[in-house]
Amino acid sequence: MTEDRSGEQPPRSVLVTGASTFLGGYLVTRLAANPDIERVVAVDSRVPTKVLMRRMGRADFLRLDIRRPAIAKAIASYEVDTVVHAAPSILDSVEHTAAIKELNVVGTMQVCAACQRSPSVRRLVLRSSAMVYGAGPSDPGFFSEGTPARKEPRRGYGRDLIDMEGYARGLARRRQDIDVSILRFQSILGPRIRTRMSAYLSLPVVPTAFGRQPRFQFLHEEDALAALEHATLNRRPGTFNIAGDGVVTLSQSVYRAGHLKLPVPAGLISPLTGVLQGGGLPGIRSENTSYLSYGRVLDTTRMRTELGFVPRYSSLETLDDFIERGGSEPVISSETWRALEHQAVAAATRLQ
Repeated sequence: MTEDRSGEQPPRSVLVTGASTFLGGYLVTRLAANPDIERVVAVDSRVPTKVLMRRMGRADFLRLDIRRPAIAKAIASYEVDTVVHAAPSILDSVEHTAAIKELNVVGTMQVCAACQRSPSVRRLVLRSSAMVYGAGPSDPGFFSEGTPARKEPRRGYGRDLIDMEGYARGLARRRQDIDVSILRFQSILGPRIRTRMSAYLSLPVVPTAFGRQPRFQFLHEEDALAALEHATLNRRPGTFNIAGDGVVTLSQSVYRAGHLKLPVPAGLISPLTGVLQGGGLPGIRSENTSYLSYGRVLDTTRMRTELGFVPRYSSLETLDDFIERGGSEPVISSETWRALEHQAVAAATRLQ
């Protein structure tokens, strides 16, 4: 759900990077269906699936590498006024490597440099992540956009995203006529998108950090798309945390899915997850261990008051929709869990 503001001028020509990914591709689909937008340009070094290409309709697809000067030529050729840099969504399903770091960091540098040189660009939307805050035992109860990480990520996607946001803010300083919006998404779940968190919660037996009860927020895939679309259509410069309402613990997440927890030392979460997944799903890397041990919760006040965006799904509703439609089979049925809860309550009553 978005807030209606009169007098908002939609963009005329939009370029979206990462068009072969779920978020980038389906954003192109939504924008191409909007008659108020004259031109939509989809960019990626990989060709989208045939199904996704059909859904893109009238959008122009360009197969190019955003690390190369060709991105500047595309922006100039199509007289682009709004750039949506959704390419970092590759972090959902690909292991971080030196090549991926180059694509993320150098690609963002090239996109920002191309925007800076273009006289037509007036808006940049960067898809970032709450990973920039890191995760640790001394974290605050809620991270606001101005709260620095207690322990800043030094490697992996978290480090990439910090550098990428730096390039975007540098563009805003050098070209003050360009509105830069940075969206920091929480963990995305949904029946169609494949992420590390969805793969982790789909395990029948879920390795968890012994003695820890991390708190999470989730963002539904439809709300992630809606937030990107809202930021594209409305000029709301700034940095915004994007997450569903409410907080869900890891234990709640596992039990609602009908799965089993396997408490282990934190250092064993990554290798055990890899063994249980068998290499067929996005794995949990060592840099994810702190997040799975301590969790992370965001303050979304600015999302509502300044960005003017309200997610349709709460964190708990997002989790339940993922469980219901995501194809994850329960090990223990909900009826069995309820019976066990009743037995526990009855036993506790007798002991009083």
